[in-house]
This record gives sequence, structure tokens and C-alpha cells, in this order.
Amino acid sequence: MHNKAARRKARRWLIVFIILAVVLFLWAWFRISINVCPPVIADRSPDTLKVERLSGNLTRCGRSWLKEDTAGLWLMYLRGSPYERGVTNGKLTKTLMYEQEKAFVGQIRNMIPSDFYLRFLKYFIYWFNRDLAGYIIPEYKQEIYGISRSASDEFSFIGNNYQRMLNYHSAHDIGHALEQLSLVGCTSFGAWGSSTEDGSLIIGRNFDFYMGDDFARNKIICFEQPDHGHAFMLVTWGGMTGAVSGMNEAGLTVTINAARSKIPLSARTPVSLLAKEILQYASTISEAYTIAQKRQTFISESFLIGSAKDGKAVIFEKSPFNIAIVDAGGTSVLCANHFLSPAFTMDPLNSENIRENASLYRYNRLREDLNAGSLLNVEKAAWILRDRKGWGGIDIGLGNEKAMNQLIAHHSVIFKPEQLLVWVSTGPWQLGRYKCFDLRKIFHNFAVSGQGVEVEDKAKEIPPDSFLKSAEYSAFIEFRDMKRILHEAIKQGRVLPDESSFITAFINSNPRFYESWYLAAEYYFMLKRPAEARTYYYKALGCEVPRWQEKQTIIRRIVECRERSTRN
Repeated sequence: MHNKAARRKARRWLIVFIILAVVLFLWAWFRISINVCPPVIADRSPDTLKVERLSGNLTRCGRSWLKEDTAGLWLMYLRGSPYERGVTNGKLTKTLMYEQEKAFVGQIRNMIPSDFYLRFLKYFIYWFNRDLAGYIIPEYKQEIYGISRSASDEFSFIGNNYQRMLNYHSAHDIGHALEQLSLVGCTSFGAWGSSTEDGSLIIGRNFDFYMGDDFARNKIICFEQPDHGHAFMLVTWGGMTGAVSGMNEAGLTVTINAARSKIPLSARTPVSLLAKEILQYASTISEAYTIAQKRQTFISESFLIGSAKDGKAVIFEKSPFNIAIVDAGGTSVLCANHFLSPAFTMDPLNSENIRENASLYRYNRLREDLNAGSLLNVEKAAWILRDRKGWGGIDIGLGNEKAMNQLIAHHSVIFKPEQLLVWVSTGPWQLGRYKCFDLRKIFHNFAVSGQGVEVEDKAKEIPPDSFLKSAEYSAFIEFRDMKRILHEAIKQGRVLPDESSFITAFINSNPRFYESWYLAAEYYFMLKRPAEARTYYYKALGCEVPRWQEKQTIIRRIVECRERSTRN
């Protein structure tokens, strides 16, 4: 009996040992699988470059420089090999990059306060992105590695500097693949020929990627002159080398708009790096299409491509498995967040997106704006990008996703490719001045000297929106502040002091926006006061609700309120 008991005990320990060995093996295999090795750099001489402050607002590092602009924009010029551009970018923007990463991580913590889920998300993203480096061209890996040399160690709990910087370039892709985060809802358009005042091509876009006010505070207009390919500009932020809005010296523009995607199984080429490759190596629509065709992306995206040489704009609609061109055949093209080409007509995800989300509504409002009044010029383009109204000019509330201007834009841009002119918005959102920059001057004068030669064309500047001085704008700022307070009260189950006055003031600050009524209803629902909650839910339904899911949530709440009232 003693021997049998000993054998059973030995078998149990053997099973435990085997389980532990398998777990350790799987953990080691997982760690090896997610480990990303930095690229091999042949010439490390850029590591020795020093940062020099030449004047109060101009800093130089090697052949590159950074200039602070009083309007909240930073001008940066990068030149040289991929690694040199990355190293000098990192050294010049070290503080900006730290602030950007701090804001990004802070916003993620706000959305996912649980440390457990944050750790899970971290390892999920590393597993998801385990093959990411294999889909990024060597040149951009070297550039990202160069930038990562100046990244802060404060965030090393997320991963090493290179791995973090690499993964951040897929944040846009992951953000809209997981659509529930609602981080993106961009709009863009192009017009030319008989649709514009002078017949030349005009491109406009709002980049509505929202990761909090702190994330959008410092924007960089980067002018990049690589050793190979075209010089180009793009609007970016600290640590980001991909392109979401840009134009090259040949007058080719790229802007990207998210479309509905399945949740992918693993990473491919981030769309911002594909957009950058097009800017760097294409001068025509045909050349841009060749590049887009050969890269695999892991989400669906619309690339609005404007070309001075072709004198028009088209849209590349690219999914992980297909690509199509939308060529309007007329003199304008419009882009929201759904696909338009016959290749995607029967795609169930695209059909669902059109049916259930705000994209089609915004697309139709854009068409109204383009056809209204005079022919398109840059001033009218700015007016369209700032439009806060719904169909037919109705008031749908400030901040509504169905509006062109959702009052969340990271940046807004207008291009005139044939003239190589670009207008970039200043804050707040696209309401401040649109500053005009001349790429001819930049790449032939300013960039060469770096001594503060004025390249901004102040005569062509578009003035701030008069809305900024209105009582309606002041009320919207109050609405945002009160919304944060109300969210916290609902989350914590806390009763507001003087709740009746607060709720009334909150609703009156933005009375046509469904969310004003919806959050008031949620507050009373949380307090188990169904009769009051139901009244506010009905008011919310009477407003323009952006998404089908949001409308269904309100209807479910009304039913729950009715059931609670009946029980009471």
C-alpha cells in the first residue's frame, strides 16, 4: 500500500512538473514570438549629433531643425538617410514625444481603467503585432528605430522603446478595427475643373482622430527631404513618422479615411506608413496605385489621392483582400467612412456601415455643401470643413458625428497641389486660423538655410471662424466641462449637488445634441428614478442620433424604465 501511495504521489508531481514545463515553454515561446529586434544600422554616426539652440524658437540637430510656432504648430525639417532622419527627429522632438506618449497612455488608462485589462491589452497587442516589422519596409524601420533612441524610459512597462514606437504606428489601424472605441470618423473631398473657382485642384480634409485634448495640443508640420524619392510634407505629432495628411513636391497628396473592417487576426502594413511610401515615391495616380497594390494592410481604408500632374483626385478603397479605384468621372470626389466602388457594393460590412453609422449622412451633407453657392475656393473649403450643421442646414447639436465639423479634429488641411500650397488649421480644432505654407519656398529656401526664413504666406491665411466669439461656442465649452462631471457621477453612482439646476444647465448648453438628453437620462436611470429617466430618453430619441446602436440602446433603456415603473 505504501508503494502504491508513493507511486500515486510521484505521478501527481510528475503531472504538475509536466504542466509547469509546458506553461514555461509556452510563455518562453510567447516572449520569443513577440520580441522585435531593431534593424541593423551600418552607419551609427548620427548618434553623435548634438542639439543646438540657434535662437529663441529655432533648434538644429545636424542637417535638421525644429521651429516653434506661436499658433501651437511646430515646423520641422528632416534631411538625410532614414536613420539620420529618425535620430534627428527624436532628438529635436524629445520633449514633444514624451508629452505625446504621456497623453496617449493617459487616454488609454481613461478608457480602460482596470490594470488587469491593461496588461491583457498590452500582451494582446504585442501578440497581434508580432509580425508587424516584417510588413514595414527597411527604410521606415530604421527611421522609427532612430526616433525610438530618444523615447522616454518612463513607459518601459509597456515595452522597450523601439517596440513601443513601432506599435504606435498601428494605433490608427487598431483603433478603427475596434470600432467601438469611435476614435476615427474623418471626411475629405477633392474638386477641380468646372467645380473650382480657378479650375485648379483643391483637396480638403478633417482628421477626426480623437485621443483627448492633450494628445492634439502639439501638432508638427514635418517637411522631409529623404536621400531617395520626393521631398514631402505631412501633419504629424511627436514620435509619429507615418502620414495621415500630406503632399509631396510633385503635387501629389494623400489623406486617409477609415472604413469598416473585420477585427483582423494579425498586423500587416500600417496604413500611415503606406501613405508615407506613396508620398515619397509617387508623382502620379498610377504610380501611387502601384505602391498601394503591392502592400498588404490589415484593415480597410480609403486613400484620397490628389495629383497635380493628373489634374484630379481619386479614391483608392483598400481592404486586406481587395483594392478598387473610385474615379468620379466628373470634377469632384467625396470621401467619408464607407466604400463607394462596385467592388465593395455587396460587402456585408460596408452595407452595414452605410445603414447603421453616420458616414452616409455626413457624405450627403458634404455633397450639399459642395453644391451650395459659389464654386469651390480655399475659403469655401474651410467653410465646408468647419460646417457644424446637418442636412439642409438643420441644427443637430454641437459635437454630432453626423456633422462635417465634430469639434474633435486633430487637424484640418486644405491643399492646392498645382500651386504646391497647403493650409493647416490651428486650434481649437479647425476653428482657428488656417496657416498657408508654400512648399516651393520651403524646399528651396527655408529648408536649406534653417535660419527662420519666412515661408508662411500671411496674405493667403484664412481667418479664424467667427463661431469662436459666439455665445454658442462658450456654451459648448461649458457643455464639455459639465459632461465630464456628469460622466464621473454616473460612473461612481454619485448624486450631484443641486442636481436639478446642473441637469437643466447641462441640457441648455447643447440642447439639440442627443447626448445632452441621453446623459441626463443615464444619470436618473443610475439613481433608479425611471419616470424621469424615461422622459429624457424620449427627448434624446427626438434628436439626430448618429448611430443605429446608440438608438437601440436608448430604446432598450425606455423599455427597462417602463418595466421598473410597473414593478414599483
